[in-house]
Amino acid sequence: MYAAERRAALTERLGRDGRVSVGDAARDLGVSGETIRRDLDALERHGLVRRVHGGAVARSAVQATELGLSDREERSGREKLRIAAAAAEHLPADGGTVLVDAGTSTAALVEQLPVGSSLTVVTHGTVVAAMLSRREDVDLVVVGGRVRGRTAAAVGSDVVSTYARLRADVAFLGANGVSAERGLTTPDFDEAAVKRSVVAAARRSIVLADSSKLDTEYLVTFAALDAIDLLITDDGADPDHVARLRDAGLEVQLA
Repeated sequence: MYAAERRAALTERLGRDGRVSVGDAARDLGVSGETIRRDLDALERHGLVRRVHGGAVARSAVQATELGLSDREERSGREKLRIAAAAAEHLPADGGTVLVDAGTSTAALVEQLPVGSSLTVVTHGTVVAAMLSRREDVDLVVVGGRVRGRTAAAVGSDVVSTYARLRADVAFLGANGVSAERGLTTPDFDEAAVKRSVVAAARRSIVLADSSKLDTEYLVTFAALDAIDLLITDDGADPDHVARLRDAGLEVQLA
């Protein structure tokens, strides 16, 4: 198979699946991983893909599609576990108050909450709430509203107004996109409003986002980089993307 044919096949797969794994593509196309990496590098130089650890993701000026909850649970699982373990080091002392955004990265953090920590956890995420509902050592507060099935997040004016009355030690949030130019973005206006209120309600805000989210933009900005205290991402992040975020004033921790 010629290089042009391979790259056409890779582009087709990116358009269909949104991402390409070097290992899977090498096996399916019958070539070496190094050949696929060179092909992806070439596609990136033409602005067609964004290279990430182990492969590439489709690139567009503004992402329009939003993955459902089950799809996001399957993506970057190991990276999210490492990010969650690093985020757990930033939990407040016993008796502190934590705001937890809806999402798979924040759900991974909830699994890391130490037993007997005596934390108060406030969340609008129904999955997060279900995970904590049997924890006798956690004082769980669920903020209710209309639940978006795609993300299992409660949204709406009631959620926003509730967070406006709170003041917590730290908030842990997810983001669909993180870029030096647009800050933190998400596809949905209602979710953006809730995330914005969570950031405003916390003394310290920490974003958990795997490297596939970096240098990616969605429709709605919910926070500028200077509104966030820390971004935790995985060590597969493109060094150039990390450098641009740090140059813009954001503290980045690699897990």
